[in-house]
Amino acid sequence: MERVLQYDGTFDGLMTTIFTIYQHKVKNPIIQAPAQQQDSLFGEAHEIITEPEKAQRVLNRMNELSSKQDMMEFYKAFLSEILGIENTLYQYCQQTFAAGKAPSGDYGNTTILKISQAAKMVGREKHRMEAFIRFHLIDEDLYYANCEPDFNVLPLIAQHFKNRYADQKWVIYDLKRDFGISYDLENVVEVTINFKDPTAKKGIVNKAGSSTQLVTGSFRESENNYRDLWNQYFKSTNIESRKNMKLHLQHVPKRYWKYLSEKVA
Repeated sequence: MERVLQYDGTFDGLMTTIFTIYQHKVKNPIIQAPAQQQDSLFGEAHEIITEPEKAQRVLNRMNELSSKQDMMEFYKAFLSEILGIENTLYQYCQQTFAAGKAPSGDYGNTTILKISQAAKMVGREKHRMEAFIRFHLIDEDLYYANCEPDFNVLPLIAQHFKNRYADQKWVIYDLKRDFGISYDLENVVEVTINFKDPTAKKGIVNKAGSSTQLVTGSFRESENNYRDLWNQYFKSTNIESRKNMKLHLQHVPKRYWKYLSEKVA
């Protein structure tokens, strides 16, 4: 009989679930994220409470048996949020623990192939977000950008933007998943924003519970000036006779245009 285990959708939550499966010798488990949860035909599902210590024990063991590249692919596959990916990752852990080493590179293994394919899709989306995200000045010293990536790539792009914009405060917000990352010139933290009241200030709350304020309303005049200057530069460097929309769309799909300053009329 299958047993449904529901976790909170976090990476630590998944690792805790895998620990629980081994601890209680659960047979035929089905792991479900919040977005996938539904009534089971085989009885009531069991909710798994995330416990960081248990999660770390699983992660430590996986790190011992896997290369850094293997674990990065494992993590990227998790961020893909593909339906059922949790069960594929559990199967990968099963195979790794049983063999005493990660079965990396064995693309005849359907589990490895699924993880590799998911990781590649997430990797491509990561690079797109790093290229297409545009910041807008919304307060005296705070830049903001929103996005709606196909996959949950914010955890992967944080270091890139921290390095590239180390001297300015910024927030990148994933509208689809309703969370963002914020940089305060020292650290990058995960945040949520209260968008309910469009006329008031929006509180940016990080995991520690502290908050800053994000000013609502139209962008500041300085942002408009910045955008105008960028558009002038873009137009001046664009050679109309060399315009190739087919090639352009291959590199910049239309679904990303709404985030690009140079695409704003």
